Amino acid sequence: MAGRLVSCQSFVSRQKSTTLSSLHSSASWRCLLFVVSLVLPSWANASCPDWTASTASSRITELTSHLRQWEQAYRKDGSSPVSDDVFDQTERRWRELQRCFPELEVADFKDRASAPTADSAIPWQRHPVAHTGLRKAQDAAEVQRWLVTEGPGSPPAAPADRATDVWIQPKVDGVAVSLVYHEGRLAGVYSRGDGRTGQDWTRHAAVIPSIPQRLAGDWQSLADGDGLVFQGELYERLEDHVQQRDGGAGARSHVAGWLARDELSPALGQRIGLFVWSWPMGPRALEERLSGLERLGLGQISRYTHPVESQEDAAAWRERWYRSPLPFATDGVVLRRGRRPDGVTWQAEPPHWALAWKYPPREALAEVADIAFRIGRSGRITPVARLVPVEVDGRRLSQVSLGSLSRWREWDLRPGDQVIIELAGLIIPQLKGVAWRAAERLDLEVPAESDFHLLSCWHPTPGCRQQFLARLAWLSDSSALDLDGVGEGTWKALVDAGLVAGLLDWRELSPERLAQASGIGKVTAERLGVAFSETSHRGFPRWLSALGAPSAGGISEHDSWRTLSALDAAGWRHRPGVGDVGARRWRAFLSHPEVDALARQLADAGIAGFVGAFDDDATRSIATPGSASPSHGHSHSPSHSPSNRSPASLSHRAPASPSATRLKSDAGARLEIGAAPWLASPPW
Repeated sequence: MAGRLVSCQSFVSRQKSTTLSSLHSSASWRCLLFVVSLVLPSWANASCPDWTASTASSRITELTSHLRQWEQAYRKDGSSPVSDDVFDQTERRWRELQRCFPELEVADFKDRASAPTADSAIPWQRHPVAHTGLRKAQDAAEVQRWLVTEGPGSPPAAPADRATDVWIQPKVDGVAVSLVYHEGRLAGVYSRGDGRTGQDWTRHAAVIPSIPQRLAGDWQSLADGDGLVFQGELYERLEDHVQQRDGGAGARSHVAGWLARDELSPALGQRIGLFVWSWPMGPRALEERLSGLERLGLGQISRYTHPVESQEDAAAWRERWYRSPLPFATDGVVLRRGRRPDGVTWQAEPPHWALAWKYPPREALAEVADIAFRIGRSGRITPVARLVPVEVDGRRLSQVSLGSLSRWREWDLRPGDQVIIELAGLIIPQLKGVAWRAAERLDLEVPAESDFHLLSCWHPTPGCRQQFLARLAWLSDSSALDLDGVGEGTWKALVDAGLVAGLLDWRELSPERLAQASGIGKVTAERLGVAFSETSHRGFPRWLSALGAPSAGGISEHDSWRTLSALDAAGWRHRPGVGDVGARRWRAFLSHPEVDALARQLADAGIAGFVGAFDDDATRSIATPGSASPSHGHSHSPSHSPSNRSPASLSHRAPASPSATRLKSDAGARLEIGAAPWLASPPW
């Protein structure tokens, strides 16, 4: 920053007497932009990363490369490896970084993306009138600003050709083409290409009925000399397509692929429609152009062109087309000034007299900042991609679940990777794919799946904090004890204060002791005390669920700890929804020393379903038939947990893998998980 400032100060001192009109060199403008950025409000640069010039240059070059690759694919045949949403967001990031680092030399990604390749087998033709493309509004506010300058709100002193009429059309999601007619007959169909030249697709027109081979009506009265040129969209015909529900449905890619073939079949040709949205050399007034297109047999556009007087009008049409059935896919709306310059003046760049307002993005591009590994109540490990926060259509994305370790391994995600997040129709965003990968592949230490299961981590010992907190959160859930207002934050505070080190320790806490935890005041402590005391009246099924019992089995108030403990494997298999695996899980759960100790606590507290379960066996052994002798492995306490782990985030720490764990109950009996015959396969 300092070097940048000094060099620009030197430049400014040399230009004190220079007018703005003479500051035409690229260096002058870059420096001027930098100086202006210094006097902008702090929020103007709030999104700029704190990178060195070298890092910024590398990142911008990377974005340029990907944008150029995607642009080249799109200009060639209308296809693209990524969606428009991802392309637009990447381009926006590219431009933002240029704003943040104006002193860097940046090549335009369009410079070499559009030219036809030398080995192209398909001829390229120059468009009689350039395809302009469209400027894209970022939000409703930008639409409003455009309407003020281009629409009904235009200044009264504006030039005479400034429109006072603005019209809206759906932005059909297909492949843009030029249609060239000579003496009323079709002479050429050219892809948009780079806006100046495009691929010659005329050979396909004969099998596309929607493209008239001969213009209808009195075309001579409408022609400019002996020719007529139109611009429009070739789209896939769809039936009752609702964009909000169906998305793009791959429609544009389908058409692009069909037209890229050497020969198009009549069957596919029938599936291609034509939407003419521009008559560059047509009448000056839009109403006259619409009428002329109707007379020529190209009038579908008339049914989808409506005047608007305000941003609210535009928003209403945009919402209507987004949620209503249409015969084609769309990706937004287009606002056009009714009167615009003649086509002879058009350039292959977005004009000021038209604006695209796209639909809410269905996908977002985000950078992976880190990979965390969350461990749930049952020991399931869920990788989570923590993202560099990104705002997309009012939604702030900061993380996305990767589902499972196997899926994470399939994606092979690492910090620095750029990922595509699917948004449309989803309450919880999901990972869709990888846009590109970071050059540096950082190693991650991953928790071992064998360390965590249904019966691991009953105390917040090193490496077990996550699963233990998940057990507590489940205990207070509506499907268990239903402790209103008690969530993970409350449990974290109690565990951090050393007040809860076992699953039922909270039952003994008075309001005075609860208030010792950080963030829990007197009123909250009193409320928690009442909520905790009321759990004494919860039924047996809820308490069993709170302890983490398997979900199947049809447990009711008629069951008890004693009756369930007495069931053998055959007895469990007769319970609703319990098969062989379920029977093993239930027997492992009920005979586990930690669970046994918790059940005894509840029996002592007089909880229904547990009372009397241990009256005739105060020193009841929980050893199972076939238990291994103490000589097998090392002995561990009931609170044994995976070793060599910090209780902090597991995002970069892999626990050591303990061997088959022998657990010891308060009564002194032993159970080795892998030893009992009915546990030859782990139940979890």
